[in-house]
Amino acid sequence: MSVLNIVKAAGAIDVRDLATTDRAGWEPLWRGYLDFYGAVVADDVSDLTFRRLLDPAEDMFCLVAEQDGVIVGIVQCVLHRSTWTTAPYCYLQDLFVSPDARDNGAGRKLIEAVYARADQLGAARVYWLTHETNATARVLYDTIAVRSGFIQYRRG
Repeated sequence: MSVLNIVKAAGAIDVRDLATTDRAGWEPLWRGYLDFYGAVVADDVSDLTFRRLLDPAEDMFCLVAEQDGVIVGIVQCVLHRSTWTTAPYCYLQDLFVSPDARDNGAGRKLIEAVYARADQLGAARVYWLTHETNATARVLYDTIAVRSGFIQYRRG
């Protein structure tokens, strides 16, 4: 898949595919995301997740936001079938930007890059969930997407 460059300039944010050499930059953002939601994921699950995100045979992908050679954000998506369309849906499962790099547009650029990738893949919809208390992120989400009004229920 192609690199999605967002304005090349000093300090600019570039969005690109996750690479095998990105583990050291991906890991702290992944852990930060999990910590934000109070989630605990075993190391073997994180290892498997990283491998899946790199595997072209998996219906998953990860994009990273990079600024001055440092990964400052990640977005991880899962493609899946739908009973409502012939085209797949793109579930934006995980989005995290380093606290030091917030308010620089990385979150918006990552979501816009997901939209572009979903379009390339012919996805009928891009959607995601966030916690109702995630007020900072919801300010961005309210400008870039439409709230569906659905409430999530789950077992476990």
